[in-house]
Amino acid sequence: MPLMRGDIDRRTVLDTAGAAAVGAAVVTAACLASSPGALDVLLVAVGSLALAAHRRAPRLVLGVTTLCMFGYAVHAQPGSWVALPVVVAVHAAARNGYRAQAAGVGAVFLAAYSVVLLVSVPGIQDTVERVLLLAGWFLCAGVTGLIDKNWQAYLRQTEQRALDAERTREEAALRRAGEERLRIARELHDSLTHSISIVKLQAGVAVHLARKRGAEVEPALLAIQEASGEAMRELRSTLEVLRTDVVDPRTGLARMDELAGRARAAGIELTVHVEGDVRRLPAEVDGAAYRIVQEALTNVARHADRAGTSVRLTYADTALVVLVDDDGPCLPGDRVTPGTGLTGMRERVTALGGTLAAAPAARGGFSVRAELPLAPRTAASG
Repeated sequence: MPLMRGDIDRRTVLDTAGAAAVGAAVVTAACLASSPGALDVLLVAVGSLALAAHRRAPRLVLGVTTLCMFGYAVHAQPGSWVALPVVVAVHAAARNGYRAQAAGVGAVFLAAYSVVLLVSVPGIQDTVERVLLLAGWFLCAGVTGLIDKNWQAYLRQTEQRALDAERTREEAALRRAGEERLRIARELHDSLTHSISIVKLQAGVAVHLARKRGAEVEPALLAIQEASGEAMRELRSTLEVLRTDVVDPRTGLARMDELAGRARAAGIELTVHVEGDVRRLPAEVDGAAYRIVQEALTNVARHADRAGTSVRLTYADTALVVLVDDDGPCLPGDRVTPGTGLTGMRERVTALGGTLAAAPAARGGFSVRAELPLAPRTAASG
């Protein structure tokens, strides 16, 4: 998995602190054994602080640390603690997968340090003990490096398996949701499409017979015919969404002319005004605005006796304002009980973080005003 920036910074700080601790330990041991010179301190500092980069360049760190500490060993003939930075570098190289290089460099340093001990330290036994001790250190460093490498690989595999399992669960949930959509689509098609088709057909036949006889067609019959046709169109659109999970791009205000035409055909004297800088709207805002106007016009046809109605769409910088006013019989102060239409309208607006006011107007009639928030326009987008 990719590391986050915070993880990288934290590791860098820890690596630097660890390298400084190793250098401080070696310098302290050197000061306790003798008085190291400036060159000795410089070699120890460079060899130890190079360990801070062991994750990014383990082989380079292994080479720099080994050369610096071997130079210090040749110059000052210190004790076995001189190999501590080299042991850490061998561990880091093995941990990063460079086992052969780690083993080879460790063996070369051990052999070279043995020669230094043979020259500077009297007694073979002491030299052999030191060499064996260092050999054990290097062996442990290589083994622990391999163990750490395998452990990290195991953790990565475990995380990947967890991600795969989560992805599988999400795919299964999406598949079940798709199957449920198809089931609902079938139920709607089987239960509603036939009934609405019968209503539309019978209304059309009644209108045709009335006109054939020269009689005046009742407005209510025309409204039934228009409403059933609109219901069929809406149902087909809903079924298409359920079956394909693709939303019709013209389900928003792009269909405003079509909606206005149907309202006028149903007998509503309708005017539509658009103000402000018309622009592309987010899909959820576009759809909600269309549904608000549609529901308001439906209420005019049902409850306001097809009174004169005006629709005003105002594109502001941070909001879209939808205002629908009618000249119906509603009087100021009349009590209005919200039905399913007004309740659904309010739920749509609230879900988008907007506000809705639906009440009798002061001059009479009914007024619906919805304010849907929009992201502010920048100079570039303008």
